[in-house]
Amino acid sequence: MNCKYFGICGACIVYEGGYEAGLLQKVELNRELFTPFYTDEISLFKSPSSHYRSRSEFKIWHEGEESIHYAMNRADKNGVLLIGECPQVSSAIFTLMPKLLKAIKREKIDFKLFGADFLSSSSGEIVVSLLYHRTLDSTWKETTEKIADELGIYIIGRSRGQKVIIKQDYVTEILHVNGDEFRFNYIENSFTQPNSQVNEQMIGWALKSLQNTDADLLELYCGAGNFTIPFAKKFRKVLATEISKSSINAAKTNMLLNSVDNIAFVRMAVEEFVEALDGVRVFNRMKDIDINSYEIKSIFVDPPRSGMDEATCRFASRYENIIYISCNPQTLARDLELLTKTHKVIDMALFDQFPYTHHAEMGVKLIKKI
Repeated sequence: MNCKYFGICGACIVYEGGYEAGLLQKVELNRELFTPFYTDEISLFKSPSSHYRSRSEFKIWHEGEESIHYAMNRADKNGVLLIGECPQVSSAIFTLMPKLLKAIKREKIDFKLFGADFLSSSSGEIVVSLLYHRTLDSTWKETTEKIADELGIYIIGRSRGQKVIIKQDYVTEILHVNGDEFRFNYIENSFTQPNSQVNEQMIGWALKSLQNTDADLLELYCGAGNFTIPFAKKFRKVLATEISKSSINAAKTNMLLNSVDNIAFVRMAVEEFVEALDGVRVFNRMKDIDINSYEIKSIFVDPPRSGMDEATCRFASRYENIIYISCNPQTLARDLELLTKTHKVIDMALFDQFPYTHHAEMGVKLIKKI
């Protein structure tokens, strides 16, 4: 990726030698970190070297009353850098950025505008969230509807306590995994995987890791069903938990989009779910689920950056097969200290979701020791 802001913009901090050099550095760091648990080759799944981000956030910077710019934090943390383009973002977002800024200024809707967040699909659908320090009135809405029609996009206006939707607040992504097609509604301001092509590879690896199992699957931290729905094609039944109400609602919508009917989504914290599973407490949210009808041998977890706590690791250790996807190698290594007391790591993968940074997504497959 050629970027005129390398070394100045804080978004990309590993850029010397290009994409391959940064990736090699990332691989070596993680190979060393996980050597106590796994000494075979770590499978590597690369990202495109540019136009890989399907979601991105920019500041809007005002210079006097006449001009506005996109801006990012500087790498030296000394203020902001005004930018005209960003080759990280998807081709659709890249093309839209200057057109949108020009339309915003032309139509005079830039007053107290301080941010623009972009969400795109692989087919080029885009939702843009415009963030304001003022109340948005009917005039703003009428003007912004005209811009949305002109540019062929969806727009969300946000200010304190206010969300104004122009057309719709989601894009529909189509993922292609191992010859299958999966459809997902990605909702503005909710978590989605930022790198669609690496996400497809990640789902493919997880499916392959569970291909020789039978019975049912339990998933913790299921989000909007990114993994759950593909898993449903491989298992008799899937039981999936997530604490976020909006994510659970999105997951149920995505289940319908894919004509899947063998998933039970439950809005519950992991601690509550363990209590329900063990009969310690009765939860109304579980009233329609017959826990005794599940034969669970495999568990899939994709926790937040903080990883899993000790109690959740102990719970996961009950099952024969554990698939762990982690966005934080440090907390994954911490959790493996506990999980490898009962399980053996038989496969690891590195997914380069975040090129030109030190961040990596890791995948681990563990099986119970005999």
